Amino acid sequence: MATPPSWVLEFPALFHDHKGAVLRKIKAQGQAWAREYLKTGAFTPPRQTLQVVPGDVLVMHSGADFDVSSQPRWRLHAFVGVFSCLNEGIPKESRQRAREAFESFCLSTPWGALYHAVSPPPLRSAERMAKRLASVLHFWDVLEGPRYAFWSAEQRSTLDELVENIHGKTLRAWCPGYPSSLRGLLELTVGRMSRATREECMEAVLRLMPVLVAEDPEFKHREKLCDPHFLRERLAALASDDFEEVSGGYTYAVTARLAAWDRELGP
Repeated sequence: MATPPSWVLEFPALFHDHKGAVLRKIKAQGQAWAREYLKTGAFTPPRQTLQVVPGDVLVMHSGADFDVSSQPRWRLHAFVGVFSCLNEGIPKESRQRAREAFESFCLSTPWGALYHAVSPPPLRSAERMAKRLASVLHFWDVLEGPRYAFWSAEQRSTLDELVENIHGKTLRAWCPGYPSSLRGLLELTVGRMSRATREECMEAVLRLMPVLVAEDPEFKHREKLCDPHFLRERLAALASDDFEEVSGGYTYAVTARLAAWDRELGP
């Protein structure tokens, strides 16, 4: 996995256009990848690329894609459309292997690594999240050039700010009290995640859950959801796949699990 020169970042050209055009190109590319996988068992990058100039804005979430101007934009969030095309184009018995091959292919590219770190698809296990975050670290220098819009079209976040926004609480749950740069914290977290036992994953998630409860006013049973004994008991009782989904500490997955327990506790 070779890192491009620090002054050059190229993404597939299909990401850069008006919204409707990007969606159409993404669908066509997803269908092409499905056909390619059935024929060769592998995936190759789109041939046409464009340079991402330092300062260019990459739209990373559909919630930030409300720009009504006539100018094309980098719409990386639209990549999600590829996954439905793969599911539709690849037989059910081959999908799991295809998904794993596709993720490995994506993580070898700066655009694929960025997407899988910002919008990680299931499962979000510690092992998978470690690989996704490690891929972003591999391309970190070249990905520092653009700016990122996640919550609004006007946003111009740096890479540090984007990762802090999405994964900051997770990183500090895995490495509490670690006083360093975000990149250093990310490197340490990847190392811990990649070799974590089930118990170590549980401890990280237990540190994260009260933080998420404290910032979300929608939870009704707040005291219970901050009780370490209750949380440990519930985590230990999860089925293997359900535990794997939260074991990496991805905040969206952990919040969804807390919300499910909140509903189970009643009105």
